[in-house]
Amino acid sequence: MVIGSRTPRREDARLLTGTGRFVGAVRLPGMVHAFVVRSPIAHGRLLGCAADAVRALDGVLDVITAREAPGAALPCVTVAPGQAQTSYPVLDDTLRYVGQPVALVVARTPELARDAADLIDLDLAELPPVVDLAEGEVVTDFTLGDADALEVEAAHVVEMSFRYGRAAPYAMEPRGVVAHHSDGNLTLWTATQAPHHVRDHAAHALGLTLDRIRVVAGDTGGGFGSKEHLYPDEALVCLAAMRLGRPVAWAETPGDRLVASLPARAAAHRARLALDADGRFVAIHADVLGDLGAHPSNVGTSPFAVTASMLPGPYRFERAGARLRCVLTNTVPTGSYRGFGMPEAAMTRERLIDEAARRLGLDPVELRLRNLIGPEELPYTSRMGQAYDSGDYPGALRALCELVDAPAKDDGRRRGVGYSCQVEGTGLGPSEVMRRMGMRAGGFETAVVRMEADASVVVSAGVAGMGQGIETTLAQIAAERVGVPLEGVRVVLGDTAATPYSGIGSIASRSLVVGGGALRQAADRLKERVLALAAHRLEAAPEDLELVDETVRVKGDPHAALTLREIATHAWRGWDLPEGFAPGLEERVSYDPPDSTYAYGAHAAAVAVDPETGKVEVEGYWAVADSGVVVNPAIVEGQLVGGIAQSIGMALTEEIVYSADGQPDAMYLTPTVRDVPDITVVLWSSPSPITPGGMKGAGESGTIGPPAAIANAVAAALPEVAERVTRTPMTPEVVWGWLSAPR
Repeated sequence: MVIGSRTPRREDARLLTGTGRFVGAVRLPGMVHAFVVRSPIAHGRLLGCAADAVRALDGVLDVITAREAPGAALPCVTVAPGQAQTSYPVLDDTLRYVGQPVALVVARTPELARDAADLIDLDLAELPPVVDLAEGEVVTDFTLGDADALEVEAAHVVEMSFRYGRAAPYAMEPRGVVAHHSDGNLTLWTATQAPHHVRDHAAHALGLTLDRIRVVAGDTGGGFGSKEHLYPDEALVCLAAMRLGRPVAWAETPGDRLVASLPARAAAHRARLALDADGRFVAIHADVLGDLGAHPSNVGTSPFAVTASMLPGPYRFERAGARLRCVLTNTVPTGSYRGFGMPEAAMTRERLIDEAARRLGLDPVELRLRNLIGPEELPYTSRMGQAYDSGDYPGALRALCELVDAPAKDDGRRRGVGYSCQVEGTGLGPSEVMRRMGMRAGGFETAVVRMEADASVVVSAGVAGMGQGIETTLAQIAAERVGVPLEGVRVVLGDTAATPYSGIGSIASRSLVVGGGALRQAADRLKERVLALAAHRLEAAPEDLELVDETVRVKGDPHAALTLREIATHAWRGWDLPEGFAPGLEERVSYDPPDSTYAYGAHAAAVAVDPETGKVEVEGYWAVADSGVVVNPAIVEGQLVGGIAQSIGMALTEEIVYSADGQPDAMYLTPTVRDVPDITVVLWSSPSPITPGGMKGAGESGTIGPPAAIANAVAAALPEVAERVTRTPMTPEVVWGWLSAPR
């Protein structure tokens, strides 16, 4: 079996030997370099941008200001109820955040472009900024689920307020583009998760038809949600290439990442959990206040809507609902980040559960088991309308408890173990569902499988590789379903000129669920076509044939056989084909799933808290995760461990903090090897009845549980301040503040 094997990632050979195809390695004849001039203030008007002297400098080739880019705008792909804004300008005289592009300088070298940019004189009229979420301008206000869930009376009610710090994706490869315009055609090499999405946005911003734009992604060195669309600075590079008629390159600087690439997570929740006298969950409700930043981004309110919709998690509730409000502030627009609102939903829910257990004197694990949806109840529609497909939620929690082995030390620190349970919506795809959500994109994926005349197989798909191993797993599916050796399959990704259309790309844990679902169907059809050709030539029924070792033979008669190469050669040359059988061996399938799939899991963290300093150390971490049929266990385990490590940062260290005048703090601390403990992951498999092949998503699963599990562990270690454990990140300053504040 190829599916289910720990096949080494085929991407790794080139990535580990330095031959990966990254944007920074693109070199074209005559290539020049761009630098983005950004707003130094958070709010105000740009009254003037004196650039004539800079244009006259030797080696400076172009300067683009708002005057040179009239009408260039990018779409807000998701539009929420009450949201009036559907696009935003690439360059604008109204300044809304520090880091907003105001001009682009193009020069022969990157150093000259950078130096020339410093000479541009900006005439600014500064206005007071709004940086506090609570003071932002409300642009959308609507309810999801049962609004009356807030009013439910019960024997026990727990109410808590939560605050989530603004966190930023931090990919190994920074954002970067090389754009070249020639003969009316624009080619864009870029680090992206969604090449077709970028192409669509470029056409929108630049006024080009889609057939005139080619986007090439290569090996994208991580995305985590921040690279699923075209940014204003990237659109400016394209415009410069069109104006100059020569290749223009640009790469994000380390400083740009905090003021230009979209962060996420910034939100505040007021939440309520109601329980009956027996500790059964009755209702859950949250008032979600989300920070959109300076304007709605390509995903707009969607992450906050996902938070609301996933609030019930894997538990039974009689009622569930949320009020969702989103506001504008003078900060960088917020967008996608791995987990897409689900870590926030999990922490709010799981902290409410632990606090309820503490107040009622119950074991937090037992309280969860009492309320988890059982395997006999699946499929199950949550009170927020999510159609959970398959699994054993209580079984995962019980298995997790068997794994936990918390260290016992006497070093003056306080210790605790915390748990969290989750359901993750994966395989974002149903086009009609996305339309109702206001998303201007289809959720289907298309795969093309071709067997060449020598029986080698080529797979092309619209999903993109960004380090998640999709090239390997797609090859595994094709090899097993067609019946060819794995080494005989080549996978083509990331080039809009060579791959089928994808309106969304590799986001939302959907690459293998939706892209792999399309591939499985296409591969099965290709195999049927091969068997039909063999049946014709062998004068046998297709059901009497078997494919073994690249040979199709009649069952029970090994001498009546044809090699795949013989069959493929005849197919492509049109020799001896059945009547009505067109030459060639190629199948194309578009798969639009009827619903999302739902991965699930249970996490546990063991922490040690220093009461003198407030520092939290995660000493152990365990997770049981079910992603349906696992095509490659090694890849899924790697995704889970990486996601957990990443989300430990959200829990403990990562936050973009703004001063009162809207300036972001340059200190941004991602977790290091000292912050990440040994992580134990156990994979379960409950095949999804939704997806061809039974797969569920895995890419974001690891990020959802850690903030909740770690927060519950901190609360267990510090029961005297447990009700205060309500925010991320839990830095030493924050934890020490909880301990030192009057009680």
